[in-house]
Amino acid sequence: MTILDKLADHARERVAAAKETVSAQEIKERALALPKGEFEFEAAIRRNPDIAFICECKKASPSKGVIAQEFPYQQIAKDYEAAGADCISVLTEPKWFLGSNDYLREIAENVSIPCIRKDFTVDEYMIYEAKLLGAKAVLLICSILTQKQIEDHIAVCDTLGLSALVEAHDEAEIAVAVNAGARLIGVNNRNLKDFTVDTNNSRKMRELVPSDILFVSESGVKDADDIKLLREAGADAVLIGETLMRADNKTEKLAELKGSKLQKIGRAHV
Repeated sequence: MTILDKLADHARERVAAAKETVSAQEIKERALALPKGEFEFEAAIRRNPDIAFICECKKASPSKGVIAQEFPYQQIAKDYEAAGADCISVLTEPKWFLGSNDYLREIAENVSIPCIRKDFTVDEYMIYEAKLLGAKAVLLICSILTQKQIEDHIAVCDTLGLSALVEAHDEAEIAVAVNAGARLIGVNNRNLKDFTVDTNNSRKMRELVPSDILFVSESGVKDADDIKLLREAGADAVLIGETLMRADNKTEKLAELKGSKLQKIGRAHV
C-alpha cells in the first residue's frame, strides 16, 4: 500500500466520522444555503498576465516530516498576500500533514485572496465541508478517483461556485482530467507513490493539456530558474509549498521567486 492509498483510506475514515456528527444531507443543505461562489480561484489565476503564485501553508508532509516547528499560519498567509500571492493553499489533512480545518477557516476569514482546500477528496462531503470552511477551490486527485467520480465532484463544485483543481501525474491521468471536463489541471512534479520529484514532468505534460485549460505546476519548485523554465513551458500558475515554508523571510523568498529583485535592478539601470 502506497502512502497515497493510506491518505485516501484515512480520508474515508475521517468522512465517516464527520458524518456521525453532521449528516451528509445536513452538510449539503448548509453549503447550498451559502451564496454561490464566482469561481474566484481560477479567476485569480486567469487575471495574472504572467505566472500566478499559489502559496502553501503546510506544517508537515509524509516525505519530509515536520517542516515548520513554529506554525503561525494566519501570519504566514497574511505575509503571502502582502507579498503578492494570487492564491493560498491550506493543508487540512491532519495525520501526515498535520493540517486542520480550523487553519483553513481562519485563514480564509483573514485574507482577501482565494484559498484552496488541499486535502485528499474522496467524497462529495469534503467539497461541501470546504465550502463551509471558506475555500474557493478543492483538490481532486486522479490517482485516487475514477473519471466518473471526478466528473461528479466537478458538478458539485459547479453548483457551489467552487473551482476544482484536478491533479494528474502522467499522460493517462491527464487524459482522464481532460475527459472529465477539468478547467484547471495541476501536474504534480512529485510522484505521490514514491515521492520522487522531477520538474520536467510539468514541461512534458503541458503540451498534452489544451490551451484553454489552466495549467498549474505543483511541487519541487525551488528557485527563480525553475519558475523561468515553467513560464517558458506555458504554465499558468505554480503551487509552492516547502520552499516557502522553509524560508525565514517568506515575503523576501516569494519576491525572489517572482523575479522582483531582478526587475528592480533592471529598472535601476535604465
